[in-house]
Amino acid sequence: MHKHASTAQIDAVAESDPDQPVVMLNLLRYRETAESGYGVDGMSGEAAYREYGRRFAELHPRFGGEPIWMGRAGHTAIGPTSEQWDIAILVRYPTRAQFVAMFRDPDYLAIAPIRAAALEDSRIIETTQLLPRV
Repeated sequence: MHKHASTAQIDAVAESDPDQPVVMLNLLRYRETAESGYGVDGMSGEAAYREYGRRFAELHPRFGGEPIWMGRAGHTAIGPTSEQWDIAILVRYPTRAQFVAMFRDPDYLAIAPIRAAALEDSRIIETTQLLPRV
């Protein structure tokens, strides 16, 4: 299960153009009940993730992480059927440097355990735009 970014993973993201905008694809599978000990005891994983989102929104001006699309995940058409997701979210960051800075910021690191407590598994995949916007 993957709920935390490693230093090496964030360092790898940081190696690319720091000024380039990025959109991060988030794939989330909630825990039935959030892991206790992180201030979200007794909540469902989904409710605990909403609490993380509320706290993340307070940091938005600093990092620019803006959700641009969110939806319920459905069946996997190509790929391992063992990977089932509840939600997919696209989050735009004005620059890669802002995304990287978030993972090194003490205020973000203070709320990251709530995200982990809410989730059974997750992915955050960096994407950069290839086609022009329509």
